[in-house]
Amino acid sequence: MMEISSKLVADLRAETGVGMMDCKRALVEASGDFEEAKKILRKRGLAAAARKADRAASEGLVVARVTPKAAVLLELNCETDFVARTTDFRDFADGLADQIAAHDAFGETRTGDPAELGSLPANDRTTETVADVVSHLVAKLGENIAIRRFARLVPRAGERFASYVHGHGRIGVLVGLQGGDFDLGKDLAMHVAASDPRFALRSEVTDAMLETEREIARAQAAQAGKPANVVERIADGKVEKFYQETVLTEQAFVKDPDKTVGQVVIERGGKEVLDLRFLRFKLGEASARTDA
Repeated sequence: MMEISSKLVADLRAETGVGMMDCKRALVEASGDFEEAKKILRKRGLAAAARKADRAASEGLVVARVTPKAAVLLELNCETDFVARTTDFRDFADGLADQIAAHDAFGETRTGDPAELGSLPANDRTTETVADVVSHLVAKLGENIAIRRFARLVPRAGERFASYVHGHGRIGVLVGLQGGDFDLGKDLAMHVAASDPRFALRSEVTDAMLETEREIARAQAAQAGKPANVVERIADGKVEKFYQETVLTEQAFVKDPDKTVGQVVIERGGKEVLDLRFLRFKLGEASARTDA
């Protein structure tokens, strides 16, 4: 095989945006002719795929995967719902979630690095990276495709994960439980998808958050002309409502609104199951938020 310098490969990558391995193959095929290698990449659709990477990708899928090693949420984006529903796109998303679960070096993370994932070998039988496979998929499907984010949770001692995906991949949820049955985990995951809690337990709400709610309630009550002793009762009520709206175990259970989630968990699994955690991804949402 003809020796191709790393600088030539890097120059071709810089000009076309195509992955390093594809650039090297094109240069080898072109016997080192830079312009001919560019033509080869264009014929294969890879240069066009790189240009598509600048286009907005706001559709896609959220995938949930639970394995003995880890539980994973992954958001993979494309440009249209049509492509998101194709077998090629869905199979790639599923395979990527499996790869994340199997890759122990990721450890536990709620903010996995897409670039690090993209640099991994696509599988143990090829030198192609995950990013190279993305480029091939872009060329095949004709849309920009991007790994937006992923999370990987490692089971704690005695913990079991349940997952739920809603609306053809619009929302994905993981719930980790210290006991209880499979149906309880599934029901809680469905509840989290529907009710969008921010915290699992009251203890996770910070004093600063509660003080903010109190300040808002006091200001609103004062503007309404309420006396001082009433203002504090209103502030207390505001805090209690904040708990009921944002804390999973305080929310009314969607399948039985006369009970809180906490009451259902105790009835079906015992108090020890209250030591739970969850993670929720919604397609296209801002990813700065951290779930419990």
